[in-house]
Amino acid sequence: MSDKPNILFLLNDHQAHYRHGWDVGPRPRRPNFDRLAAGGINFTRAYTACPLCMPVRRTMLTGMFPHNHRLLHNSEEQEAAPYELYFSRLAEQGYQNYYYGKWHAGAPGSALDRGCQGFAYPSFGNPYATPEYREYLEQHHLPTAEHLLERCFGPWCERVRCGEVFRAEDGWPDAIGLTITPKETHEAFFLAHLACQQLRACRDRGEPFAMRVDFWGPHHPHHPTREFADLYNPEDIPEYPSFRADLSRKPDIYRTQHMQTMDAGGVSMKPGDLPWSEWQKVIARVYANITMNDAAAGLILDTLESAGLAENTVVVWGTDHGDGLACHGGHFDKGSYMAEEVLRVPLAMRWPGGIRPGQVSHRLVSLLDIGPTFVDLAGTDFPHPTDGTSLLPVCTGDATEWREDLMCETHGYGDDVVGRTVVTDRYKYTATSGQMHELYDLAADPYQLDNRIDAPESVEIREDLQRRLRAWQESTGDPETVLD
Repeated sequence: MSDKPNILFLLNDHQAHYRHGWDVGPRPRRPNFDRLAAGGINFTRAYTACPLCMPVRRTMLTGMFPHNHRLLHNSEEQEAAPYELYFSRLAEQGYQNYYYGKWHAGAPGSALDRGCQGFAYPSFGNPYATPEYREYLEQHHLPTAEHLLERCFGPWCERVRCGEVFRAEDGWPDAIGLTITPKETHEAFFLAHLACQQLRACRDRGEPFAMRVDFWGPHHPHHPTREFADLYNPEDIPEYPSFRADLSRKPDIYRTQHMQTMDAGGVSMKPGDLPWSEWQKVIARVYANITMNDAAAGLILDTLESAGLAENTVVVWGTDHGDGLACHGGHFDKGSYMAEEVLRVPLAMRWPGGIRPGQVSHRLVSLLDIGPTFVDLAGTDFPHPTDGTSLLPVCTGDATEWREDLMCETHGYGDDVVGRTVVTDRYKYTATSGQMHELYDLAADPYQLDNRIDAPESVEIREDLQRRLRAWQESTGDPETVLD
């Protein structure tokens, strides 16, 4: 056995805020995530660096903010700055890198073109259209996955209709519904199968390994099987507190909706026009999709145990960013706004013998810290300065000091805007270029309903947060002048 720990990184995609972190309402069942967190440390104040797939995925690979690695949008036409990825740093320390699932972290190629073995395709990818998926179905005598469409969002409504059954080889609708074939036909269980196969093969290898499993879910389309859908009664889901927000004290970006909600007939709806009784049905499917994804990842954790690898493996489980589902007037997907719903992410870390179990940390941590943590575990570092910091001192109790504030950024999602957010243990300030700024007391107003940016009693707090934001921008070489 190597003296270096193995590393297993489970990454969900676009996980909805329901009901996460600050919210005491009912939450989707995540028994496997919960058992992982109970065995190590659960970070309750974890933030994405940017609430958009490609920018933050490159951030996790480099430890750099998007304004430094230069992947600012979900566009394959961008060229990232040539910062080294953590894969090569681990490989130099004797690690074999494995990667399974969605890449979406910049062109050209995928993780398999960057020294990893496994299963990955360039860009967003579609597992249902791959020869590996077809081989998996044949091997296990499974039918091709079929999904019953119940409600559609966005332009896909012109191609598929509610009540129809479709296969996903030609694309994935932005929709909710049901997978009507066995759960094993779903991409989450396909990916779990590939990862479990490799874990069993790693059992007798002497060198350490680093495996990353990037699920496509619980990003829409939300198509759980009936087994998981039956766990949730839509009528039991209470109305989200910001669902009816009038947005009068918000930047304009809260009033735009790039993923239009549709009524049952496929007619485009503005944010908030879909009644809560219909949102309950949507959210029930989202809950079920999260639980199904959790079950698939649980198979990987079980295999880690049965293969005798758990004791010497650090497991990190997180999500790349959140989801604005039904928040602030009724959004689907995400946008350019910097609400807690899209910024806050679940994150937990377990290392038997290295991290004391049962810890709950309220420290401000970021997905900026993922890459630095991995290279720290391997006993090395990046050759470039990073904007993130290794989480190991926090996990082991050796962190006598830690950051007191944290910055997140956006360069817009379908909007020509730039935004920066700084958060402390209590307050949050967001500056959006050319638009109204925001200031919230998260302790008193966790749903960000009361923008205190112009309140006379908030002047000192606002100025303090602006100083903190400027300090982050200066220390990380951020060229944007959102505060001017």
